[in-house]
Amino acid sequence: MRSLYLLRHAKSSWQDTAGRDFDRPLNEQGRDAAERVGKLIAAEKPDDVLVVSSPARRARETTEIMLRSSGVRAELRFDPEIYDADLVSLLSILRRVEDHDQTVILVGHNPGIENLIRFLTGEVRAVPTAALAKITFEGNSWRSLHDGEGHLNWLVAPRTI
Repeated sequence: MRSLYLLRHAKSSWQDTAGRDFDRPLNEQGRDAAERVGKLIAAEKPDDVLVVSSPARRARETTEIMLRSSGVRAELRFDPEIYDADLVSLLSILRRVEDHDQTVILVGHNPGIENLIRFLTGEVRAVPTAALAKITFEGNSWRSLHDGEGHLNWLVAPRTI
């Protein structure tokens, strides 16, 4: 059984309105939420995890804090295609994952994360910043992801952790 964790980046700062959207850092609330999400992932005790993250600063910081607080051993990749990705792009990224990677954490942005949850599970869910969803799949191949194939085990907002 394959597991996909979808993590929307944590809350970012809007203090520097002159900078690019790509370069916005996390605010204090976001850093705290990313740490709590990491502890939730640690409780899942995943092995041999592949993390694929947007390289946008807020996603990168979320990923780094989440991994540090989880203590999970993971291969980490930053994929520029995730930033501002639509559903088709996110599916393409997932379909390139090797089949031996049974647990994947994808860190990205809305509306892509919400659209991916809807496509994979048929469930329409709001995904606030730093929310984490767990979706499981029967079968062993990421290449064959289809509409409604996944089961949404849970979706947790950081304020409830």
